[in-house]
Amino acid sequence: MDILFASTNSNKAKELSKLLPNHKILLPKEMGVEFDHEEIALTFYGNALGKAKELFDIVKIPVLAEDSGLCVPALGGEPGIYSARYGSDGVNKLGDKERNLYLLDKMKNISERKAFFVCSMVLFIDHYRFYICQETHEGEITYEPKGESGFGYDPVFFIPKLGKTAAELLPEEKNEISHRGKAGRAIASLIEKHWSK
Repeated sequence: MDILFASTNSNKAKELSKLLPNHKILLPKEMGVEFDHEEIALTFYGNALGKAKELFDIVKIPVLAEDSGLCVPALGGEPGIYSARYGSDGVNKLGDKERNLYLLDKMKNISERKAFFVCSMVLFIDHYRFYICQETHEGEITYEPKGESGFGYDPVFFIPKLGKTAAELLPEEKNEISHRGKAGRAIASLIEKHWSK
């Protein structure tokens, strides 16, 4: 089954494709749809639901949406829902590498390094029927980036039980334990049990 993913992020689409191998994940641009949702909600699930509703109203078919980010308690929960635009000035958006360096600079005098990722995922069938799943992934912020795999904050997110950053994991290893992997498997189960029959 084709599943329309309310995002412009091809990296996230690739991860979802591995989590939903029996389905084809399509980005709006692949269907000729212009889509750029403004994230104005104050929660991950609010932003995910907003994306899903907006795209559904355009295409009138079920869609999958998600919002995710990194939370660092020692920084008051930053970057949180602003993870993708953390450190940006509203005109120039930082790339992944620059955002990681910005985060590490803010953490340079902080010894408490605990952090967690959050992923809120919505399967929006119509305005009266939708599913929301939100998951987390615990870890710590490193003192310097390490690893070449993954994207976003993966090079600075250390997983103590594995002794590696998320960027040092193989894609299948990351999907097994990540916030998006856990939420994606829950949504996949819902699709198989309740929707794709």
